[in-house]
Amino acid sequence: MFTGASQFAFVGVIGAGGSPWAGAATAALLGTRNALYGLRLASLLSVRGPRRLVASQLVIDETTAMAIARDQPDLSRFAFWATGVALFSLWNLGTLIGALATHALPDPKVLGFDAAPPAAFLALLAPRLRAREPLAIAFAAALVALIALPFVPAGVPLLIVAVIVVLYGVRSR
Repeated sequence: MFTGASQFAFVGVIGAGGSPWAGAATAALLGTRNALYGLRLASLLSVRGPRRLVASQLVIDETTAMAIARDQPDLSRFAFWATGVALFSLWNLGTLIGALATHALPDPKVLGFDAAPPAAFLALLAPRLRAREPLAIAFAAALVALIALPFVPAGVPLLIVAVIVVLYGVRSR
């Protein structure tokens, strides 16, 4: 399954001592959202035959976002395929480089590589934090996560924050 979230979930479950079956189930469950993306993209892409099999592997968050952001069907299809091919190629190349680099650099924290994913997430989030309310929500979420971190297992602070943000969203409507 070509989806970063599912791959990270699988590795996370295995890394935490879970079984490969639990990791695979978690990855598959997380990847089911791509089926919903596929429903949205099916009429837009209108692919058949072997190309449909390739397209199904490229239905991920990023390709869906790029495809539906375009007004013209031709541009949507181009955005889908260009994003999909680029991500698939670069993701796998990066994975290969990472696997080979583990022999040369066994601890990524030495060079600060462990800070890259949170930094990338903040870079994606930053443009949405221009108004007071989203900024306040982000700071409150970070504070709750930091307070919960020493008291609960890994991953649970994020779940706590997600529940609080959803409750806030429901209450504010």
